[in-house]
This record gives sequence, structure tokens and C-alpha cells, in this order.
Amino acid sequence: MTLEEGKDKFIQSWGALGSSWGINRTMAQIHALLLISPEAMSAEEIMDELKISRGNANMNIRALIDWGLAYKELKTGERREYFVAEKDMWEVVKCIITQRKKRELEPMLRVLDEISSVDEVDQESREFAEVIREIKLFSSKADSTLDSLVKADSNWFVGTFMKMIK
Repeated sequence: MTLEEGKDKFIQSWGALGSSWGINRTMAQIHALLLISPEAMSAEEIMDELKISRGNANMNIRALIDWGLAYKELKTGERREYFVAEKDMWEVVKCIITQRKKRELEPMLRVLDEISSVDEVDQESREFAEVIREIKLFSSKADSTLDSLVKADSNWFVGTFMKMIK
């Protein structure tokens, strides 16, 4: 396999994986391209490489920056903006966890808080309230666990994970 074939396969695979983290394919493909690029890339270079429109490139680059997965890099004497990916995989994982928690888990916890005050006046409402309490308990534990994971360092995580799978 040539280097170009390997790069293409990685970009396509990372793009497909992106939907598992809650981001779109193009955003993940741009991230993959920046991850494997030895130097910062301009939006134009990204557009050319991935054959995407300027609007698509700009929107997804901004989203990567918002997620903390990419950064602007200034080059002396250049008017163009250049971008580089966060290449520390532990930091990438923490950014993804933080963003997914903020976009998915925290809104659900707010809804669970709101609906947990349902009046328990009959059997159906008591069963509903019990299910909501169980979901809220599990969701709160997941939230706490994810907070601990984000605050932990990679050595602790790997050690703990290896103990769990033994």
C-alpha cells in the first residue's frame, strides 16, 4: 500500500468513526487530515485535499476549533489562516467526552430533574416516577464517572482499564 492509499483509507475510516462521536463525516475527515499532516494546513489546502466546498470546510474547521480538536496557527508573513489538529490522543478523547457530555448527557439530566417532580397520585404515575428516578441515578453516575475520566491523566486511565479487562 502506498502512503497516499494509506492516508486516504485513514481519512475515510476516521470520517466514518466520527459519527460514533456525534460529529459529521466531513468534520471527522478534516480532523483526520490535520492529524496526519506534518504541517499546519490552510482552508484552501483542506478543500483541495478533501474536495469540499469553502463553506463546508470553514464551517467544519470552526466546529473542530469549538470542540478543542483543532487550533489556528499563525505563520509570519501569511495572510491565510492555518490549522493544526490536537495530536495528543488523550486530549482528543477528553475533548470528545466533554463535548458529548455537554450536548447529550447534561440536557437529559436537566429534563430528568424537571420531570422528576411528577405528582405520584396513582399506580401509573408512581411507576413513571420510579423509572425516572432509576434513569436519573444512572445518568448522574455516568456524569460523575465522565467528569472523573476527563480530570484523570492517561496513565491512570490505561491502568484502570487494563485492570477492568483482566
